[in-house]
Amino acid sequence: MAGRTTIRCRNSLTLVALLDAYESSSDFRSLAERTRTDYKKHLRAIASEFGDFPIAALSDKRVRGDFLSWRDRLALGSRRTADYRFTVFARALSWSVDRGLAPFNPLERQGRVYRATRRDNVWTDHDEATFLAQAPRHLQLALLLALWTGQRQGDLLRLSWSDYDGDVIRLKQRKTRARVAIPVGAPLRAALETLAIHTGDSETILTTEAGRAWTESGFRASWRKACAKAGIADVTFHDLRGTAVTRLAMAGCNEAEIATITGHSLRDVGAILDGHYLKRDHSLAVSAIKKLEARAGFPTFFPTKAERT
Repeated sequence: MAGRTTIRCRNSLTLVALLDAYESSSDFRSLAERTRTDYKKHLRAIASEFGDFPIAALSDKRVRGDFLSWRDRLALGSRRTADYRFTVFARALSWSVDRGLAPFNPLERQGRVYRATRRDNVWTDHDEATFLAQAPRHLQLALLLALWTGQRQGDLLRLSWSDYDGDVIRLKQRKTRARVAIPVGAPLRAALETLAIHTGDSETILTTEAGRAWTESGFRASWRKACAKAGIADVTFHDLRGTAVTRLAMAGCNEAEIATITGHSLRDVGAILDGHYLKRDHSLAVSAIKKLEARAGFPTFFPTKAERT
């Protein structure tokens, strides 16, 4: 039948066939390169554990319990790994069911054993100042780009000089395909203008100390070293994206304005501010009380300390 997905791998009656078919699919190929690399590692581990499992047995209600028990065993070593591997497994099975290659996906709505939280994990002004004082110039720019654009690490590493016209940075986010146009703030513009003098004709804005484009693994290694040297241990590069959202909110920006800059959905901006990054900062409480005090016609029933003296 035209357009029908067929299984062309090893034993077509076992799970390894579904895993192979998923890895050959357009859905898999559409993933980001790093994600594909991670998925392949997990698909190999799943095949090693369940490769000879009969596809027909997926309809057995007891199978879900077996798979969950396997995940629980993995979680004894690493809860993150257990959840990630189980998610890859569930995605491969869901794809297989949609293509008529499997009768049922017993891994739907599997939940998680690891509950990550980045609550309060924002870069403080002190963190920023410390990093800028001790990190090399090419990593200082990475910090400023992240804080002033709110973009992901991978998108910033691919950012080229042609994406910046002197006033605005324009890019298409790899993960969501969202297009954003970010007006460049004065501190970031000054850093970019200074860097342009030193880097000349390099294609990417962010480069290694030798002036070459970063690999993601190389950047992560250098970033970790720079943070360790500066004594910054409780926040990551990823936290800079949430920090940017938080700082925009603290500056008085509404959720729509923030989403326009960072490329988040309005819903995601709200979730970040409410549940993960926006600390219950005491300055907000002070500001709120001052606004209440300044309200026109607010009655005063008791004398102030100055009035009593």
